[in-house]
Amino acid sequence: MTCYITTAIPYVNAAPHLGHALELVQADVLSRHRRRRGVPVRFLTGTDDNALKNVTAARAAGVDVRSFVDGNAARFAGLREPLALSFDDFIRTSADPRHAPGVERLWRRCAAAGDFYRHTYEGWYCAGCEQFYAPAELTDGRCPEHEVAPEAVAERNWFFRLSRYGDRLRELLESGEVRVEPAARRNEVLAFVRAGLCDISVSRPATRAGGWGIGVPDDPDQVVYVWWEALANYVTALGYAADDPAYARWWAGPGERIHVIGKGIVRFHAVHWLALLLSAGLPLPTTILVHDYLTSDGAKLSKSAGNTVDPVALAGRYGTDALRWWLLREVAPAGDTDFTVDRLVRRADQDLAHGIGNLVNRTLTLVHRYRDGRVPAGPPGIGLPEAHSLPERIDRALQAGDFRAATGAVCAVVDAGNRLLDAERPWELARDGADARLDAVLATLVRACRVLAAELRPFLPAGAARLADQLGHGARVGTPEPAFPRLAERRQP
Repeated sequence: MTCYITTAIPYVNAAPHLGHALELVQADVLSRHRRRRGVPVRFLTGTDDNALKNVTAARAAGVDVRSFVDGNAARFAGLREPLALSFDDFIRTSADPRHAPGVERLWRRCAAAGDFYRHTYEGWYCAGCEQFYAPAELTDGRCPEHEVAPEAVAERNWFFRLSRYGDRLRELLESGEVRVEPAARRNEVLAFVRAGLCDISVSRPATRAGGWGIGVPDDPDQVVYVWWEALANYVTALGYAADDPAYARWWAGPGERIHVIGKGIVRFHAVHWLALLLSAGLPLPTTILVHDYLTSDGAKLSKSAGNTVDPVALAGRYGTDALRWWLLREVAPAGDTDFTVDRLVRRADQDLAHGIGNLVNRTLTLVHRYRDGRVPAGPPGIGLPEAHSLPERIDRALQAGDFRAATGAVCAVVDAGNRLLDAERPWELARDGADARLDAVLATLVRACRVLAAELRPFLPAGAARLADQLGHGARVGTPEPAFPRLAERRQP
């Protein structure tokens, strides 16, 4: 069984912000975790280059669209090192030779199914969402996502018969054949589907986009609507157009197909994308994991709102471990989470420097002091059930996309280890000559710390590697050194 993990592909109308880092890190943890469990994984991310937003932003900046898109796409690809990402593939929808032919093939499959027709449409269009809204979907006449008044637009476009697939989509979501997590998002999508689906516009006049985008097959006056085209990246990146074996292995074969996305695009993935695949006769994703938003002073982080937080700068100042840990430990599985640097620093110092790092340091110091760096042989004789159950607890949490629960399980082992130290007081066991009990305590602590270091690797690859080097393998441990810096000392006065 294989596992194919993807993120949404963001617009490149501006530089990446912390919200993009959240999704990338979540997908990276899932990928690394599955690999550690011996599952073949392919992790895809990339950029949505063909959006009208990108064209508008380039014009506003007075820059050639190609140069503008290329520059910002490179900044997204450049997140790999500062965020310690392990993606296997990075697709750019305007430049990757796999994409346009794949979009054309999908379009023709849906056309052959009789699911396209021409229609003149008048509606309210939000440029930020690249989406038409019905009047009832607006909040006080404004887009619910961007809180701006949409533009009245009248166009003659190609429409997709989404209404044809309402019953089948309801069955897929109700049965869990396509799993949407958390349950609140599944219920939200189900309510939308049960209310009845309307057909959707899936093309735009080429003149509006200045010729930028992928042309509708056999209709040069239209370009494929960016959301229809961008969703296709999940299969075009696998060489769908050329019948590449990668497509057969990762999408058409048995295994998991997991999309990691933000709450604002659930309908596109759990309704439109599924209907497109049904129309084309292609397999469906198995799981859609949805995260809520990061905010700053209560407002959603957004390029268009101008309140972005630069993840590269944060990683440079406070370290990749601290940034990844905040995104995984602090961000709520449901409900928006407000970011501040103080919260990042406090969480890293509490959990990493004073928590995980301190427990490992104490353990190694005791083993060197009382057993000359040798791990006592034989069965520990003392149980630490939190360490024993840690892999299972992490598996269960990540299956549901609950990164806070997964990292909480790690912290529970740290707390249990510290309680054991406080209860057994190894220094007193050594003073009293209770050698057997001391050996049992030290062996238990070393074993627990080694489990911690191993299970921490998907979350903090670099920090976990440092811990593993110190803890060693077999009968000896290394020299204790601080594995995580105290970040409060880095704050500017």
